[in-house]
Amino acid sequence: MPRTLDSQITMEKTPSYFVTKETPQRISAMSRETRLIVVVRDPVTRAISDYTQTLTKAPDLPSFQELAFRNQTLGIVDTSWNAIRIGLYALHLDNWLRFFPLAQIHFVSGERLITDPAGELARVQDFLGLKRIVTDKHFYFNRTKGFPCLKKPESSGSPRCLGKSKGRTHVQIDREAIEQLRDFYRPYNIRFYEMVGHDFKWE
Repeated sequence: MPRTLDSQITMEKTPSYFVTKETPQRISAMSRETRLIVVVRDPVTRAISDYTQTLTKAPDLPSFQELAFRNQTLGIVDTSWNAIRIGLYALHLDNWLRFFPLAQIHFVSGERLITDPAGELARVQDFLGLKRIVTDKHFYFNRTKGFPCLKKPESSGSPRCLGKSKGRTHVQIDREAIEQLRDFYRPYNIRFYEMVGHDFKWE
């Protein structure tokens, strides 16, 4: 991490941090004062999105159901598949709470980040002890992508939108498979809500 003045906040992001077993201990060893921000979304939607993105790079990938289930008839989910394992948020949080208090971890709703980006970022700014500078006037909704984009100052050119890998249409998945995954994740989701004190309302 770069040298940082007392008046500065240094940020670094890596999607795999939250789900990598060794990471909490390593970050704690670096600085126990670190504040952590985790973006979470409905784990079923997240798994389908993960598969959709991987499919663009590997068109010969087995079907979603083949990867997600050890035995779909019996409803046995394959938790060794990364796209499924990542959504077990309560298990990952258990690992982090061994090294950091919950007060130092802020969870951002991936769904609300799309529908109310200013509201979610207001909470992030509060968590970091920052003045609320980023507000709804800094966003506009891009109908093509289906996501909000960040308006830049007039001097800096075009708005900042999410990259090409975001906002693509998801692969159509069998309704029964989706319901089976919802049943599988439900107890983990409920435990996660209880741990963080917030109901994300994932059905």
